[in-house]
Amino acid sequence: MASSFAAAAVLLPCLPSTRSRRTTAISASASAKNETRTLSSLNSPHPIPSCFLVPRRNVIATVLSSFILSPQWYHEVAFAQPSTLFREHIDTFDGYTFLYPKSWIQVRGAGADVFFRDPFVLDENISVEISSPSSSKYKSVEDLGPPEVAAQKVLKQYLTEFMSTRLGVRRESNILTTSSRVADDGRVYYQVEVNIKSYASNNELAVMPQDRIPRLEWNRRYLSVLGVENKRLYELRLQSPENVFLEEEKDLRDVMESFRVLKTVD
Repeated sequence: MASSFAAAAVLLPCLPSTRSRRTTAISASASAKNETRTLSSLNSPHPIPSCFLVPRRNVIATVLSSFILSPQWYHEVAFAQPSTLFREHIDTFDGYTFLYPKSWIQVRGAGADVFFRDPFVLDENISVEISSPSSSKYKSVEDLGPPEVAAQKVLKQYLTEFMSTRLGVRRESNILTTSSRVADDGRVYYQVEVNIKSYASNNELAVMPQDRIPRLEWNRRYLSVLGVENKRLYELRLQSPENVFLEEEKDLRDVMESFRVLKTVD
């Protein structure tokens, strides 16, 4: 009979609440907890003081919160993720490969063998030019001469492409750096960097020259990587506005370093 009353007391909190029932339920619950602690202490060879007993739910919550919300843990996980900055473009038919920024999109029909562009900064792009297999018999990029001579040819080609029939248009150009390197594939590559500025008149139809005041249209950095394979000259071209280049220089140089020419199967 006593056990029946005890069971009823434990179940009373589920019934409609009254002051007496809450009092009875609390007393029964406390008695049950004390009984459990007493039995645990008796069964253990080293009884644990009740002041050290902590509900398991509280322990789990504390551990999870310290693990999930710890700034140090978040920092380590964030920097442990693999880099997703670049994608790799491989052309086994024409024989070259390079990395390009993951956010850039390919534009077809641009005239180059391949062309990618930043969708937000339209003046920033990357392309690959290849000499005709019927008109070129290159054995090495050194056939162009030393890097300084190759840089003059690269700059001349840029200026030819940018020729304009507009009145009052003027271009200023400067070769910034030239270098030669042997990549991990054993081939020699030339790297050329040039700056080109374009000035145009704000009044092209003015009769007097003093009325045609030139203004800066654009200021760009051009980076070229030259390599030879399959008796053809390959040129990776990077174009970037100077102000953007200063912010993204490391990424753009990583793209330059990634360029490789490949042996094709005839």
